[in-house]
Amino acid sequence: MEWKKCYLDVILVPLGILLSIGYHVWLWYNVRTHPHTTIIAINARGRRNWVASIMKDNEKKNILAVQTLRNTVMGATLMATTSILLCSGLAAIISSTYSIKKPLNDTIYGAHGEFMEALKYVTLLTIFLFSFFCHSLSIRFINQVNILINIPQDSNTSLVTPLYVSEILERGFILNTVGNRLFYSALPLLLWIFGPVLVFLCSLTMVPLLYNLDFVLTKGKMDPNHDNTDFV
Repeated sequence: MEWKKCYLDVILVPLGILLSIGYHVWLWYNVRTHPHTTIIAINARGRRNWVASIMKDNEKKNILAVQTLRNTVMGATLMATTSILLCSGLAAIISSTYSIKKPLNDTIYGAHGEFMEALKYVTLLTIFLFSFFCHSLSIRFINQVNILINIPQDSNTSLVTPLYVSEILERGFILNTVGNRLFYSALPLLLWIFGPVLVFLCSLTMVPLLYNLDFVLTKGKMDPNHDNTDFV
């Protein structure tokens, strides 16, 4: 009887999660092997060129650098704040003694036991916590770049080179991207509250949406023989 109640959760929810994981594994493969086809890799190369340009003419572009990085930090701060607020709300629901799902138990598919409800909320709480963690680290790295990018490049022995600054900036943007993708992956799981069917349908819908955000529709003319380590 228990299997009949939760077989949709056991099948559709892991299938939706694997669908999302499979897409991002394929995306990472394309970033590594065909960087000229992905927006992530093209933007990474553009940021490296931007850092080199800013540090080369720092006296004229230092304000531009600070303003640009400030906007990035504000975006990461917004996502981190949203994630931790959702964590607080989910923690309040988990610790609550009231059953807020009783009116829905007879109208949706899937299991409705206490264990399944706890699993849903704990899974969401974990994902949002990791999203908050990634965005917090992203803010830390970008704030470092905010200082390092304005250091004068008078000495040839300076340890703060454009390559070093661009590496720090890329770590910040990678963490920001990971935090955003974790946040996006939690959206289908939010629908798990209303049943596993919606989780699978939402995951299935998000793949083409993310594809249009991650890949260029027309291939650029970037050199395919370029070192792919720039996009890691």
